[in-house]
Amino acid sequence: MTHTVLPFVLCVVLFIIGLYAIAVKKNLIKVIIGIIVMHNAVNMFLVLIGFRVPASGPAIAPIMTPEMGHRDEAVRALLSHSVDPVPQALVLTSIVIGLSVVALMVVMALRLHQKYGTFDLTQITRLKG
Repeated sequence: MTHTVLPFVLCVVLFIIGLYAIAVKKNLIKVIIGIIVMHNAVNMFLVLIGFRVPASGPAIAPIMTPEMGHRDEAVRALLSHSVDPVPQALVLTSIVIGLSVVALMVVMALRLHQKYGTFDLTQITRLKG
C-alpha cells in the first residue's frame, strides 16, 4: 500500500514546495524556480498516473515485437504488462511547453532587472509609475 501511495505523496509535497516559493518569496528568480518545481511535480504526477504495475512480472514498454504477431493472446499479454503511453506523450509535450515558458520568464526577469536594477518584487512594484 505504501509503495503505491508514496510517489503520489512526494509529488504533492514537491508541488506544495513550489507553491510556497511562488507565494512567499520576493525574489523573482526564486519565484521562477518555484514555478519550475511545480511544473516538474505535475509532470511526475502524470507519469505516475500512466504507470501500471502488472499482477505478475515487471512493467514493459508498450511495443509490439515481431514474434508477438497479431495473435489475441499476445496482445492481451502485452496490454496486461504495458504502461499507458498517453500520459507519457502528454508529459513530453508539457516539457517542451514548460521550457518555452521558463525561457520567456527568464527573459522578462532580465528585462525587469535591466529597467529597475533589482529582482526584488516589492521594489519593482514600489517603483511602478
